[in-house]
Amino acid sequence: MSGSSTQVTGIVQNHVGLLPNRNSLYGFRTFCTSDSEDLSTKKCVPCNSKDIRPMAEESARHLIPKVEGWDLVNEGGILKLNQSWKVKSFTKGLELFTLVADVAEAEGHHPDLHLVGWNNVKIEMWTHAVGGLTENDFILAAKINALDLHHLLRKKVSA
Repeated sequence: MSGSSTQVTGIVQNHVGLLPNRNSLYGFRTFCTSDSEDLSTKKCVPCNSKDIRPMAEESARHLIPKVEGWDLVNEGGILKLNQSWKVKSFTKGLELFTLVADVAEAEGHHPDLHLVGWNNVKIEMWTHAVGGLTENDFILAAKINALDLHHLLRKKVSA
């Protein structure tokens, strides 16, 4: 392979996910969600670190508006999705975890769940197998957003 060809391949592989309308590029899976597609209707696909790479930040920024309430964070070079809730009680936090766990188990994609204090719930999501975000993380975030959690959450105080 020539020097310029190797360089282009390296650049493309480092930015996999910038082409949302493609299923694969140079043998690596990329995300394939169109602008109008509802992520909550999609299914997570099994991740094998040999055939999928973490998406580039530009791709994640393209998808973040589709998962209202989730924050895109960079922790030590790893892109993650985070969301926090205040629940009515400790047991309501555990109920929220059970609802999320049911969805995560059905999708075969498992977020990190944190109960901090007695009523602060936080979910961190990224694809551990590839060390960053994949479309699966956004699909699961959309499915979590579709859950009816209102009966578990503290009411916001009006200003």
